[in-house]
Amino acid sequence: MGFTPEWLALREPADQTARDPGLLARAAQAAGPKPVILDLGCGTGSTLRTLAPHLPEDARWHLVDNDPTLLDRASAEAPGRADLHRIDLRDLDALPLKGVTLVTASALLDLMPADWITRLADRLAAAGLPFYAALSYDGMMWWEPALPRDESIIRAFNDHQRGDKGLGPALGPDAAARATEIFAAAGFDVQDGPSPWRIGPGDVPLHRALIEGIAHAAAETGENMAADWGRHRAAMAGDSRCLIGHYDMLALPPGRS
Repeated sequence: MGFTPEWLALREPADQTARDPGLLARAAQAAGPKPVILDLGCGTGSTLRTLAPHLPEDARWHLVDNDPTLLDRASAEAPGRADLHRIDLRDLDALPLKGVTLVTASALLDLMPADWITRLADRLAAAGLPFYAALSYDGMMWWEPALPRDESIIRAFNDHQRGDKGLGPALGPDAAARATEIFAAAGFDVQDGPSPWRIGPGDVPLHRALIEGIAHAAAETGENMAADWGRHRAAMAGDSRCLIGHYDMLALPPGRS
């Protein structure tokens, strides 16, 4: 699937529908009356588009990504109110935290190792900043109707998600639970809630792209039936339903509950 503009555009409606509405509203409130949002791994600006309607019109943004193509797409989202930062997220000291009132990330924590999330929690605790992380994959998938190979493909995909994405072995499906523990240990008041994708017969393009990505990842782990499973599932996309588990988290520093 990758992080192409095409894939990000395809998944955005599912992301927006899936987000926990209570946590989204509380994140907007945590940003304060004069919000300055730092969005990590901003992509094409999906978090900005989702959160902006809940914020004052003069909210300012710092958009962080390492992909110049995605930053170019995001730059049009808040003309005059968004600063772009091409930053390698390995370097947390490079994050422009001055003046920021809320840090956000979407579909990011499951790509990161535990030590990165720990360093981020420590950095935000020292700065006294709240953190809103949405859409962390939690390892759960269900299809209706089911196929005999579903469980083995899910196991293989989850193993693949724990691979190194460039910063060390990723937490993958364990990220949602571990991030909650890490931020709580750093002194944050952590609230979380499920935000699953619910994909139905009307979502065939997204469903097929998702199946293709899952099958490809499973095949890379050595699952020799992944390609056949993918072809069968894709052919059924117009007549099947799927749930992909995600979790949202809002971590408030001490005194901000």
